[in-house]
Amino acid sequence: MLSDSVAYSKKLRGWLSYAFASEVFVIVSLTLFLPICLEQFARDNGFLLPDRTERCSAIAKLEAGTTRCVVKIAWIWMDSASFSLYVYSISVALQALTVISMGGIADHPPHRKRLLLSFALLGATPAIIFLVLPSTSPLWILAAPLAIFANVGFGASIVAMNAYLPTLAKESPEVCQILAEFEDAQEARPSTTPDENSDHPDSPLINHDTTSEVDRLRAKYEAELSRVTSRISSFGIALGYGAGIFLLIIALIPVTLLQGSTFALRLAIGLSGVWWAVFTIPAAIWLPGSGVVELSDPSPGQWSMKREVFAAWKRLGNMLRWTEIKKLRNTFKYLSAWFLLSDGFTTITSTAILFGKTSLNMRPSALILVGVLTPTSGILGSLAWPYIQRRYGWSNLKVIIILVLMASVIPAYGCLGFLSIFQGKSTRFGGLTTQGEMFALAVYFGSVYGAFQGYARAFFAELLPPGEEARWYGLFSITDKSSSFIGPLIVGLIADTTGNIRYAFFFLVIMVWMALPILIRVDVERGRKDAREYHYTAA
Repeated sequence: MLSDSVAYSKKLRGWLSYAFASEVFVIVSLTLFLPICLEQFARDNGFLLPDRTERCSAIAKLEAGTTRCVVKIAWIWMDSASFSLYVYSISVALQALTVISMGGIADHPPHRKRLLLSFALLGATPAIIFLVLPSTSPLWILAAPLAIFANVGFGASIVAMNAYLPTLAKESPEVCQILAEFEDAQEARPSTTPDENSDHPDSPLINHDTTSEVDRLRAKYEAELSRVTSRISSFGIALGYGAGIFLLIIALIPVTLLQGSTFALRLAIGLSGVWWAVFTIPAAIWLPGSGVVELSDPSPGQWSMKREVFAAWKRLGNMLRWTEIKKLRNTFKYLSAWFLLSDGFTTITSTAILFGKTSLNMRPSALILVGVLTPTSGILGSLAWPYIQRRYGWSNLKVIIILVLMASVIPAYGCLGFLSIFQGKSTRFGGLTTQGEMFALAVYFGSVYGAFQGYARAFFAELLPPGEEARWYGLFSITDKSSSFIGPLIVGLIADTTGNIRYAFFFLVIMVWMALPILIRVDVERGRKDAREYHYTAA
């Protein structure tokens, strides 16, 4: 545990600086400009159906949305929009494989920082290279591996970053102070071992006053640790959102002036890579590195990356055995709920944008404004909810349940659009039938989603076995990423089958609500106890 407040402050600043650096890539590139840019690369090199002889770029501006553009990759013809989706799917798969392989390495503090910085470099460099790769180049197909490496680098570096969170909370001054009081109370508690006076009828076997004080301090310690974890996590989310919004506004200037050209899209992606790289430097300076050693770490001569990667895969298989799941049943309950919620929240975002474009006929500039409003309100939400939590004394789990209920209001509100009262010309508002409602819901959803991300990560930290943070955050990331294709796939099938994407809101309500019974059944106290006592048993 760090006793030096200066050293702790540097470590915290280093962690927050990487949140400030990396989240920009998500907001600016991953969720907005990168998918559009990949589609545009394919369109600039594609041909129009059915003859496949005329270039798409020749008439794209005149007949956008009425013609289908396909591009030939190797021997396969695919839709230009599908090209972007396939690249994303491949990147998600490789990200999952990478996260599994690196989990054990990131659990060793001497290697954690090196891993974070290596993957940050792996992610930021391809994003920067977009600046010098025009869509007219014969090497334009390199945009695909560049996007894949950027996404893999981001996801893997975030796992290493999250591995710092539990120790940051435990080493905070307020938590350390309560822990010291708790340890002093434990030492002051008289031994229950019988002595020569223990058979006296008036001699109590246990000093109940001291015992109750120890229990009170233990509960106080766990509550404070929970609050500090959520506070640090939420602050990191807010910093990242703020950085992303700032660069998004900056990037929109050339995008608007250049009328959304391919170069403008590449410029936005490149700027996010430059930002990511530059602001990772403070993290490289402030985060503790190879000098950090734990007693449980093997000596340098015993450590082997190849052995760690092999052991990580073996460990994952063993972690998912029923005997291990029973040891940490509450941790796995939460992971099951997270599987549904992460996919549900992500799909709500993508479905709402697509719904606004196709059903509400919103212009691209309006959709970009939605993209700005959501993370902006996310900052306010991630900062406001910890204050609300302290005001009412709520646990992290209770806050998450409230946020999930609030989020389900959005697709439920969209379902109201089927009511006849909102379909008449006399009614100009209600059931998500106007563009104005879209802007309002963007603010509402952002305030919920920003807080949810911080609390979801912080609550999971409470249920982790000590010393295995990276491995379990890797499983947390896998549970998130491996489910990210399910929601969009079902929404696509619903839209293709019914011809009306509004029907997808019913599916989203059900998906989010399915997680609630699982969340409610999570026993936090038992989960913490099981995590503290957990001992991994190899097969």
